[in-house]
Amino acid sequence: MSRQNGADVFWTAESVTEGHPDKVADAISDAIVDEFLSRHPYTRVAAETFLPSAFMAVVGGEIGIPEGAHFKVEDVNYTALVREQARRIGYTDAEVGFDGEHCIVSCNLKGQSVNIAQGVTGKEQGAGDQGMMFGYACRETEELMPAPITYAQKLVRELAAVRRSGAVPDLRPDGKSQVTFRYKQGCPTQMTKVVIATQHAPVWNDKQGKLKDALRDAVAAKVLPGQYLNGFDWNTQFIVNGTGVFEIGGPRGDSGLTGRKIIVDSYGGMAPHGGGAFSGKDPTKVDRSANYYARYVAKNIVAAGLAERCQVRVAYAIGQAQPIGLDVETFDTQAVARDTLLDAVKQVFDFRPASMVAELNLRRPIYKPFSAYGHFGRTEAEGATWESVAKAQDLRRAAGL
Repeated sequence: MSRQNGADVFWTAESVTEGHPDKVADAISDAIVDEFLSRHPYTRVAAETFLPSAFMAVVGGEIGIPEGAHFKVEDVNYTALVREQARRIGYTDAEVGFDGEHCIVSCNLKGQSVNIAQGVTGKEQGAGDQGMMFGYACRETEELMPAPITYAQKLVRELAAVRRSGAVPDLRPDGKSQVTFRYKQGCPTQMTKVVIATQHAPVWNDKQGKLKDALRDAVAAKVLPGQYLNGFDWNTQFIVNGTGVFEIGGPRGDSGLTGRKIIVDSYGGMAPHGGGAFSGKDPTKVDRSANYYARYVAKNIVAAGLAERCQVRVAYAIGQAQPIGLDVETFDTQAVARDTLLDAVKQVFDFRPASMVAELNLRRPIYKPFSAYGHFGRTEAEGATWESVAKAQDLRRAAGL
């Protein structure tokens, strides 16, 4: 995160609230995953949700029912799942952004292709798809995550909290945040821009200045560390509702679709992304399990003191258990030779899909909480086994330290 000529680097990351249309779609898709995993841990799920308006939800995808299971795809009440997630988020009326209580729910789920199923069934489970997956960790925050995405996530989580509590009244579920950091010699030193966009009731339409003051005090100043705000001008560097008014939001304002917030879900652009979304997929899909596992490996490397910054890259071919590519990049921050580090990773971690799923205990209905506010750095979330650093000492020993 530094330029060869020593010039400062500015890095921006964004996040969105649970009420953003794409995140509502993610929540519904992950609710479907959890529903089927609660019925049978070996169910295979690929669920997509499309929210074209305030009055409709379209659910589609493929479900693989394990042999001997005593349920069918059509046994699930998908309408109830959609309404439950909409109600939890705060969408119960079209005026607010989505009529979760009365919307039409169109269900188009079908069985999983037998061609795909044969590659992920059996003792030596193959990858459910091809692709590249990336894990990342660094020492910028206590969560071992990049600072920009960490504080962008904290802003929208607090924004949702003050909406729910009424600490700032008349807010609605849709919202966004964006944070820009100045980096010097690879380290975050100062916030230079903070942006919040929040949907609101009409009462705020001509009171945007007061809304900005309220969000500064109740949200931004509460979660942003003072060490990064030296010289920060709240009048010019803090932007709220840049268009002037944000009354119309949710699927009423913009359609929502599963998997359109993959950078928000991961590292805010600080690391590459293979392109495959996480939500709506059971753990046989390496888009989910291998991305989680790569984060687990990268975080343990950093926690072990083997690097200050680490990126793990792994690639798979569909139906094959062994990865076809594995690399560890430490950006010249490693404590041991790169070959030594890679050998240690291969000794300590098993990247075969069945092994990853078993080690992280991923065949559980744990995914709904991760449909918003990121999948990584979530040490507070139950089930986030990929945030464990239990392998740090094993890595040190394998690296000869």
